[in-house]
Amino acid sequence: RRDAVPGRLVGVRTLTFALRNSLWGGAAILATLAMDQATKAAVIAEAERLSVGVPVLPNFNLVFLRNEGVTFGLFGQIPWWALSVAAFGVSLWLLHLMLTTTKRIEAVACGMIVGGALGNIADRVRFGAVTDFLDLYMGSWHWPAFNFADVAVVCGVSLLILHPLLTNRSSVTARRAARPEDPRRRP
Repeated sequence: RRDAVPGRLVGVRTLTFALRNSLWGGAAILATLAMDQATKAAVIAEAERLSVGVPVLPNFNLVFLRNEGVTFGLFGQIPWWALSVAAFGVSLWLLHLMLTTTKRIEAVACGMIVGGALGNIADRVRFGAVTDFLDLYMGSWHWPAFNFADVAVVCGVSLLILHPLLTNRSSVTARRAARPEDPRRRP
């Protein structure tokens, strides 16, 4: 039996889907968190050298910055603990979605977002700010520095947005191809 929410099952099959997807989502959380914390530890170990920026590729530097706000430094005036509580609340909601979805891609996407959020929460708890180190620029214009957790969050959100759009588009195309041609529409 289907629940009122598309993609969510109620009954015996729910446990099977939830367990399978929980493993994929959990793996995404752990992989994202581990990669985020490892990269930040490497950056912190080289903080003095990276504070002036180290060119890696054209238009890409490694830097060491602390961001007290959220994306683009917004809400920097809000205490770190309030941002952490808000991020934790959103993470709990996404964890619920991850545990109840029947779609593996949604579980992985939610896991990436939760892992990224937990990585940034860990920074806020330890340092009162988030460690950012990826600096993309064009000429003298620099995109605000970011970190691996931010990349995972953006990728996870993109998957959640694009997957239904792409799935819906391909299913419409498949239905059209499977439909018998209407003889009245022939030229």
